[in-house]
Amino acid sequence: MMDFSTIFISMKTAGLSIFITFFAGLLAAWAIVKMRNEPIKIFLDGVFTLPIVLPPTVVGFFLLFIFGVRGPIGSFFIDFFAYKIAFSWPATVIAAVVMSFPLMYRSARGAFEQVDSNLLDAGRTLGMSEWKIFWKVLFANSLPGIISGGILAYARGLGEFGATAMLAGNIAGQTRTLPLAVYSEVAAGNMAEAFNYVIVIIFIAFIAIFIMDYISIRKDRQWK
Repeated sequence: MMDFSTIFISMKTAGLSIFITFFAGLLAAWAIVKMRNEPIKIFLDGVFTLPIVLPPTVVGFFLLFIFGVRGPIGSFFIDFFAYKIAFSWPATVIAAVVMSFPLMYRSARGAFEQVDSNLLDAGRTLGMSEWKIFWKVLFANSLPGIISGGILAYARGLGEFGATAMLAGNIAGQTRTLPLAVYSEVAAGNMAEAFNYVIVIIFIAFIAIFIMDYISIRKDRQWK
């Protein structure tokens, strides 16, 4: 029988992770686009992009090293808050954010770099603050690319497996997301149950893509 807590955990994880990733990716892309120091810019771009080219289990290893009970952040939370991050639900969010962040960052950066710099300069001559230029000019003119990045980041967070398994484990009712549930059912030989979870993942991903694409199409038509 399907465990509906798995669906609930996945939706919570994907929802919170895309909220964090969306704004973190935007700010990181904006900072990189504005940066003039090329060596630092190249270094930071590599750091931000690295999780997407590394095997998820390698990323999970580093996350476990950082957030595990003996890691710098993990031990800090245990000592001061008596809370263990590893193998808890927040660990699923951390893994999803780290793995989906590069997609949001790269998409936002690409969209920002396509905006005519003369528009930004015009905003400055009108006395607009940099923060207002970001939202009113840069963000508004980059929206289709940003939405595309959000789609990819959400789908990546929903489908995250390797880093989640390493950092959060596969605990039923606590950290077992839909991809982990598929793996568990296949490993147990329950192919019918695994198929049910696969259908749910496909349905959620398709609805998310449909809604975001619809918003993007409507926005493009308004601009035209």
